Amino acid sequence: MTNQSKTVLITGASSGLGAGMAREFAARGYNLALCARRTERLQELKGELCGAFGVRVEVSALDVNDHEKVFATFGEFVQMFGRLGRIIVNAGIGEGRRIGTGHFATNLRTAETNFVAALAQCEAAVEIFRSQNGGHLVVISSMSAKRGLPRHLTAYAASRAAVAHLAEGIRAELLNSPIKVSTLFPGYIRTELNAAAKKLPFEVPEDLGCQYMVRAIEREPDEACVPGWPWAFVGVLMQALPLGWVARFN
Repeated sequence: MTNQSKTVLITGASSGLGAGMAREFAARGYNLALCARRTERLQELKGELCGAFGVRVEVSALDVNDHEKVFATFGEFVQMFGRLGRIIVNAGIGEGRRIGTGHFATNLRTAETNFVAALAQCEAAVEIFRSQNGGHLVVISSMSAKRGLPRHLTAYAASRAAVAHLAEGIRAELLNSPIKVSTLFPGYIRTELNAAAKKLPFEVPEDLGCQYMVRAIEREPDEACVPGWPWAFVGVLMQALPLGWVARFN
């Protein structure tokens, strides 16, 4: 990525992986366009990054389920910076309930936020990249996308699989073009969003996990499991094992 293109837009940037990636990109000298619902958190992060790294940071309030606002906000960032080199579709939620137990509203919210809102973000991003004849779209999925999962993970895993297929379809559309499309499949990364959960298999702390994610993104791969070890191997196992074995481990 050239210096003229070193501006990264990150959605869901007020906490968790979004904020962690913002810190890592700022440390590497990237300018940042950050958006999320909690503007007070964004302003705090902006002050931190500008003070520590001297990069330009612009922030905007955005609920990604407001699809018209997604297009407007992305367009406003283009006007501010002149060009966006990379857009990271990161905003999402981890809620979910067992199917058929009276929690359709929760599962619907998960599907709408993790997939339909991601579709809006991808539409807006690719429209921008087409107009400027280049860019890098990054879609954050999850290792849970590798297989249908039981219990509270069913709707969540399905939404993450859907967004991974969305990214692959866009990649197929844009093969041999100046627009790159990457899909990341993070494993268990401990953030404030899952701080109350029990210890998770192969988990890494937020700062290390975000380092791995940004390193992977800078390589502009088609797909990457993060961290690569052991999750690339785990992903193969998840897809190969009988469903009963997969269900037992979740």
